[in-house]
Formats: sequence, structure tokens, C-alpha cells
Amino acid sequence: DIGVTGVQTCALPIYARTVRQQALGNILLLHDAGGMRNETVKALPRIIEYFKKQGFQFVSISDLMGRKRDDIMPKEVGLISQYLEKADYVVLMINYAWDQIIYSIFFLALILSAFKIVAVAFFAFLQHCKNKKMPFVPEGVFEPLVSIIVPAYNEEITGVKTVENLLRSNYNNFEIIFIDDGSTDKTYELIKDRFDGNEKVKIFTKPNSGKAASLNYGISHANGEIMVCIDADTILDTNAVARLVIPFMDVNVGAVGGNVKVGNKINLLTRWQSIEYTTSQNFDRLAYDYINTITVVPGAIGAFRGSALKEIGGFDVDTLAEDCDLTLRMLRAGYRVRACNDAFAYTEVPESMKMFMKQRFRWSFGIMQSFWKHRELIFTRRRLNLSWVLLPNLLIFQMILPLFSPLVDLMMLFSLFSFNGASVFSGNIGQVGIFYFSYYFLDVLISMMAFHYDGQKFTFRTAWNLFLQRIIYRLLLFVVLFKSYRKAIKGELTGWGVLKRTGNVEHVKVPEEV
Repeated sequence: DIGVTGVQTCALPIYARTVRQQALGNILLLHDAGGMRNETVKALPRIIEYFKKQGFQFVSISDLMGRKRDDIMPKEVGLISQYLEKADYVVLMINYAWDQIIYSIFFLALILSAFKIVAVAFFAFLQHCKNKKMPFVPEGVFEPLVSIIVPAYNEEITGVKTVENLLRSNYNNFEIIFIDDGSTDKTYELIKDRFDGNEKVKIFTKPNSGKAASLNYGISHANGEIMVCIDADTILDTNAVARLVIPFMDVNVGAVGGNVKVGNKINLLTRWQSIEYTTSQNFDRLAYDYINTITVVPGAIGAFRGSALKEIGGFDVDTLAEDCDLTLRMLRAGYRVRACNDAFAYTEVPESMKMFMKQRFRWSFGIMQSFWKHRELIFTRRRLNLSWVLLPNLLIFQMILPLFSPLVDLMMLFSLFSFNGASVFSGNIGQVGIFYFSYYFLDVLISMMAFHYDGQKFTFRTAWNLFLQRIIYRLLLFVVLFKSYRKAIKGELTGWGVLKRTGNVEHVKVPEEV
């Protein structure tokens, strides 16, 4: 009695000789241990052929015993036995089908993810080369009036610091519109005491109505040809405004997104977010610039042509992702949306898991709202960049695939720690590992490219953080997305919410290390 599990065909001659030596005068039993039977099935014809050539005869058990097949394998009789037999068959078939579905999801998710990051890298490379060939614009050649709009709610910790930094901008022709959105702390009083009388700063306060309404209020009191909208916890580089303005020399440009960087890298969570901002948000924005499919002009640093804002009606208040919705409406109106990755803004990201989950839920739910609001465009002939690239990208890679990504990681772990070949991936563990880690190394290579374009150093520590970040983020985003779907299905609404500020944002010169 010789047990055989997943016999590899390349080793059959040696295996067969060993079996022949042990099988003479005995019974040879092939046993697959209950795992995947693919290799055993492939090996069996060659085993039979080999032993036939050695003079062995193959007979069934019934022939060997001189009995009929039905005597050896009698059919079940009785109602209960028949039901049990059918139930056993159904369970086996369901298990087999489930195994195949899981196996397919694993590879489909990896293939789709790999396709996206390669496509993003390709278009980012093309846009990077295109940017390098653009003519240099001397300072002062194009200096329209810029209105920098800063909405704030309970920002007493960061508000004064943000305005002071804006006043140090090396762009000459600008005004600051600070809107206190009914804060319950000392935000308005601190700003009023510090900047009242400064001719470049206009200070307003109004009843609380949310960020989008506050931005619209600021736009209505602004005089600039270009509107730069930032968050009250954001520190702009002194060159940021001057660089944001240059793309507006093209009259077709309606909006420009800057490069948002994490200014408070004080723990593992904030460092992971810094990696995400570099490898996903800013790098993706550079790639999508090439085909005019930028999804979001970030709220932390976004510039808009004033006439284009008025044409589309400013910010809508019907989604939690007003920046995503505005970008989509700008594209629908036929405007070009650009990325300016050398216009740096340093923002404060959540430092605790509670605040992180709260922020990401708002982003996820807001993106779902924005997609649903513009869903009639998907796969139509209107605005091909929206209907065939941007909206499908939102649907597949931000609303569907994150639901399955944690499953990919879990299946990888199950396949590595399977016992006695009992895993669904037994017989395929090598393939699973090769595909999984090949995708990771591809991810590392493209992340290195993203860091290089962003002027940052990519180290071994970064690669390790990237590995952990990818796995843990997928799990966290799955929880966030599941919660968003649950809210959407139940038809519940959610408020904007307030993130607790720490004031830990610092201006970090590039290149830098994560």
C-alpha cells in the first residue's frame, strides 16, 4: 500500500522504478490524500503505460475477486440512502464550484491590479516626458489675480499657521478669503485678532453649512481670475501658487490639482498614508493627466478658473466628496483638468485609527455618491474619457475590486499554511506564490518610479512599509467600503464630520524618505 500525493510527471521514471521494486507480489494503491487530484490524474496514464511495458496486467477489483461490479459497488437502496447519496454529491459539487470561483477571483484580482498599475506607469511616463518638454515660463509673464479660499470649521490649532504661511507666497498678485463656517471654538477670534487690517486677507464668518457651501460663499466674495481652494490644515510651498497658475495659460484648462504630501509623518499609520499619497494619488493623477481623466482635484490644493466655476455652478452640496463631484462636472463641461506635481502642499492626515477610518469612510461614501450622480454617462458615446475610462475605473478599482482584495491575501496565507494538501490551492501553491509575489515586485518597481518622479528616496524601509501598507490597507478599505455599501443600501445619509487636529504639519523639503 503506497500513498501517492500529487505525483509530478517529471519524476515518474524514478518513482515507477521505486514502485516496481515494492509492488512485486503486492497490491499497489494510488492515494491522493483528499487534495487536488490534477497531478495524480496526469500521472496515472504514464504509470499504467510503464507497468504494462514491464509485463504487468491491469484488472478491476471485481474481476480479481470473480464477482460482478454491482456486487462490489452495490447501489444504495431505500429513500434515506438515496437522499444521502444525492446530498453528498451536491455538497461535493458545490465545494468544487466554490473552489474554482475562489481560484478564479484570486488570479482575476491580481491580473486586473497588475494591468492597472502598468497602465498608470505607462501614462505617467508619457506625461512626465511631456512636462519636461514644456517651455519655461519666466516669472511675471502670467500673473492673474488669484483668490486663495480657505474654509475652516473648528481650526483654532491650524488656522493662523495656514494663513501666515500663505502670506509668505512668492506669487505677488493674490488675496486670501478666509471663511469661518460657524466654528464653536476660537477659530474666528484668532484669525480676526491676527490678520484684521491686512489688505491681502478678507475674513468672513457665517452659520455652519458645510465645506462645499463655505467654498461657494468664499467664491462669491472673491475677485480672482483663478481660485485656489485649500484646507485650513494645509501648508503650501512658497512656489505652489505660482506653479499652479501656469497651466491656466491654456484657455481650455478649467482646473489644476497640486501635489499633496503628508506633513505629519509621526507614526506608522501616517507613514503608510504618505506612501499612498505618493504611489497612488499623486502618481495616478500624473498618469490620468495624459488622457484627461483625473478623478479628483484634491481639496487640500486645487486651482480653478473662476469663469469655469461659475459656468458649472460652483460646488454642489449633495455629496461628501465635493472635490470629486466638481472635477467630474468640470470634465463633463468639456474642460481640461491638469495635474501640477511640482506645486506642493503639506497636509495633516489622521494620526489615529479612529480618525483614519472616519476620513476614509467619508471619501469612500462620497465617491460612491459622485459615481451614482454621473452614472448615466458610463459606456456611452458622450465624453469618452469619462464614460470609458474614468467612471469604469471608479467602479472597478474603487468600488468592486477592494471588496475582493483582502480575500486574495487570505487565500495566499491559506495556501502557504495548508496541511496535507487540504487547501483549495494544493497542487497550485507554487503558482499562487509566484503570481502573488511577482505582483508585489512589480508594485515595488512602479512605486520606485513614483518616488523618483516625486523627488523622494526609495529605500528598503520604504519597500517593507509598502508591503505592510498594501496588505493592511486592503483590509481597512474593505471594512470602509463594506460600511459605505451598507449605508447606501439602507438609504442612510451621513454628515461631513470633524477630524481632530494636532497641528503637527511641517514643511518638509524634497527629496525625502518615507
